[in-house]
Amino acid sequence: MSESPVHRLYHHFSELPVSLRCLYTAVLCILGMGYLMGIVYLWHSYAAKDGNPNSLSYEDVVIAYSGTGKGSRLEAGLRGSMSVMLPKEEADVILKWLAEGTERAQFEPTIRPIVDKRCMACHDGSNPNLPNLNGFDNVMKVTEADTGTGVFTLVRVSHIHLFGLTFVFFLVGLIFSHAYVRPVWFKAAVMVLPFVALVLDVSSWYFTKLYHPFGYVVIAGGGLLALSFTFMWVVSIWQMWFARPPAAIARRQAGERHDVG
Repeated sequence: MSESPVHRLYHHFSELPVSLRCLYTAVLCILGMGYLMGIVYLWHSYAAKDGNPNSLSYEDVVIAYSGTGKGSRLEAGLRGSMSVMLPKEEADVILKWLAEGTERAQFEPTIRPIVDKRCMACHDGSNPNLPNLNGFDNVMKVTEADTGTGVFTLVRVSHIHLFGLTFVFFLVGLIFSHAYVRPVWFKAAVMVLPFVALVLDVSSWYFTKLYHPFGYVVIAGGGLLALSFTFMWVVSIWQMWFARPPAAIARRQAGERHDVG
């Protein structure tokens, strides 16, 4: 890597007090745990929408945002991500009811006991991000054609996603700014990349509803977010506690000691 002068306001991790490095480490560890849990939640929410629970695919992304193009949201859930939440024989009873026209007379004695037993722990209406399955009228809302996540739901999730991840990457980038990485333009690009990826990711949620190939942009945006987070996290922890101070920093520290002497 090419050498460039060290900015007079730049402080490497080795020049920071131990207390500040401990604080930075604690923040990175908690954010790292949160990011891992976010990936697990993402997998649970999107994998199996295409019927394959063992992978998170392009088809899963397209179905999540634009729907299956056939059947209902309830049917898509029972055949996809929710298939592991109830026995197959019970799912088949609900699927048969859907195929036969969703008669109210059959709902109370046949369908409602299954829904109450298997679904109400999460779908009782208390979580605005999940369909409310409490009662016939609410269930009927998810028997309509599957068009994916609604626009207003996307808006609600988008502002949480934008605010939350902007704050996360501001903290990680602020800590990473103390790392010695050359060339400087590469370091700056790594710090800016997650914000560009975040915009691509969130905006592509909406575009995928209109043009399915934008699902690849959603995947790419999420991948870039994870890659940049991992790179900044690992480099920061390594240089903070394990790596020797870079030669340029060592020379500056030696010069400061010489000036004091």
